[in-house]
Amino acid sequence: MSALSAASVGTAAVTESTEQKKPLKPCCACPETKKVRDACIIEKGEENCRDLIEAHKDCMRALGFKV
Repeated sequence: MSALSAASVGTAAVTESTEQKKPLKPCCACPETKKVRDACIIEKGEENCRDLIEAHKDCMRALGFKV
């Protein structure tokens, strides 16, 4: 392995450990349920998407957010 490759690997490891220490922001949590929930609200209205809204809240709570 060249010195450049070794440096890249070391930098990647430092970056990953730094990213892991940052707390998860609510806007970035549960992207799967958020996307489906938002699409439903836009297309059908909030009152018709209660189950998806609750599923997203459950996901957020599972990650430690107080919703």
